[in-house]
Amino acid sequence: MTTSTDPNSSTQDTGYACIQRYVKTLDNSPGVYRMLDVESRVLYVGKARNLKARVSNYTRTGHSGRIERMIASTASMMFLTTRTETEALLLEQNLIKQLKPKYNVLLRDDKSFPNILVAKDHAFPQIKKHRGAKKEKGAYFGPFASAGAVNRTLNQLQKAFLLRNCSDSMFDSRTRPCLLYQIKRCSGPCVGLISDTEYRESVKDAERFLSGRSTKVQEDLAEQMMAASEAMEFERAAGLRDRIRALTQVQTSQGINPRGVAEADVIGLYMDSGQACVQVFFIRANQNWGNKDFYPRVGPDVSPAEVMEAFLGQFYDNKEPPRQLILSDAIENADLMQEALTEKARRKVEILVPLRGEKQELIAGALRNARESLARRMSESATQAKLLRGIAEAFGLDAPPARIEVYDNSHIQGTNAVGGMIVAGPEGYMKNAYRKFNIRGDDLTPGDDFGMMKEVLTRRFTRLQKEDPDRDKGQWPDLLLIDGGAGQVSAVHEIMQTHGVEDIPMIGVAKGVDRDHGKEEFHRVGQRPFALKRNDPVLYFIQRLRDEAHRFAIGTHRAKRAKAVGATPLDEIPGVGAARKRALLAHFGSAKAVGRANLADLKAVEGISAGLAQKVYDFFHDKG
Repeated sequence: MTTSTDPNSSTQDTGYACIQRYVKTLDNSPGVYRMLDVESRVLYVGKARNLKARVSNYTRTGHSGRIERMIASTASMMFLTTRTETEALLLEQNLIKQLKPKYNVLLRDDKSFPNILVAKDHAFPQIKKHRGAKKEKGAYFGPFASAGAVNRTLNQLQKAFLLRNCSDSMFDSRTRPCLLYQIKRCSGPCVGLISDTEYRESVKDAERFLSGRSTKVQEDLAEQMMAASEAMEFERAAGLRDRIRALTQVQTSQGINPRGVAEADVIGLYMDSGQACVQVFFIRANQNWGNKDFYPRVGPDVSPAEVMEAFLGQFYDNKEPPRQLILSDAIENADLMQEALTEKARRKVEILVPLRGEKQELIAGALRNARESLARRMSESATQAKLLRGIAEAFGLDAPPARIEVYDNSHIQGTNAVGGMIVAGPEGYMKNAYRKFNIRGDDLTPGDDFGMMKEVLTRRFTRLQKEDPDRDKGQWPDLLLIDGGAGQVSAVHEIMQTHGVEDIPMIGVAKGVDRDHGKEEFHRVGQRPFALKRNDPVLYFIQRLRDEAHRFAIGTHRAKRAKAVGATPLDEIPGVGAARKRALLAHFGSAKAVGRANLADLKAVEGISAGLAQKVYDFFHDKG
């Protein structure tokens, strides 16, 4: 792979003349090109089978309005030649996700999807939700469209197969069955209420069900139920009946389960008024494991083929593609995309655009969902735009804010203190921009809300000035909402002045004299507080923003507190990992007992070497 720019790039030609100058320097290699404006901001990233031919197209007339504007803004170009067209395609999508160019179709929501994991690192495997890299030993089933879809399926699978979902440490420490056993969601392997062999059979049944062989599993359970009934083991028969019902419930909640499609993503694209919705249905093991909608950034004159190709390249950049992609719209470089995805998956991946049959019916369902989702979103966006205009009018802003940041703190008497920042804009809550701040200040007085807010804002704007000094990446807020009154606003104003940021308006939202929901007072620097009418939609909007910030901050605080509850002094000892920590706690019963133990007792613990026993002993006895 080689990189090149024009040696005469200092010439200030723009538009067609600029591009024509670059064409003379190119050959027929495959590669990726970047178009930049006068301030060297990337306008567009594109791939080419033949760089010279592709870039030459921009020197001709007859382009759409969007392309004409892009050409007119082009002041320089960059090129990366590659060995193959497939390499160019993959590089293009990486650069688009990294640089987020103005004129590219951009997928904005790109989080990973959850799976169900049947862990295989224990004699009694655990079934649980898993998200992220598949490093843990076990069988993975997914992806599912959402955490909710996984949780619903896990809930029914627990009823059907009675598999444990507790952690290994909890499993090892049990002396009697937990509540899940009592409500018939677990078979109680932790206290020997089911044999190793029987439990593993249940695990195999669960894996068969998740692999699409649900009919066989249900037939086996039905036979066992009949046998139990004939033997007059009515309680066991009733339990098996409930398990069959649980499996039926999973299948019912999945909706359409195609017979002729074993593994595919069904992708429907609907476009209207310069906006697009892509609906993805996940079909695995002939079962529908949910659907998810995406709203890529598009222009008014972008073709469906361009949107679909950009979506596929960016969506599967960090996800394993299924065996089939069933699309509503054909893409221009289907052979290239298929080759790239096949190479990524290390097995054949097919791209299909069906015109009839079951696959076409699946596409019709995806398109219907995409159309309805986009209509709802456009309606919500219109309402959101109206509310943002109302905020600008109420608080005397020059324009409706495109990015509102709302801050809140949460703690209990100063312990486990965290700060939370939520973000909202024209499209609602921007949850991928939310941030949490673990309060580090050792010199803070417990419960010092001013000090906490000062730390949060200092860290936020220090990072902003480092990562986006030119304010051209859309990371800077147009409005700050602070949970508090005049004192909080004054403190935040001082922080902003310290960082040389005095052009961002801020509003303090206080509960008012009676601390009554609906009587909020709004505080601004150097101005008297004021209130909005009780039935003003803008007031309700601000209340929702503040409540969302509070929900996020308190949720983060609870997670931190829960983690702290499980912490012990053993976590601070070098060489004591999770397994050895479990061994010590299981042997002695508590961290306090470990600290009181003598050296000989520590050496007697299974898995604890003489050297590590000495480290543990020294940790508790040599602190003074």
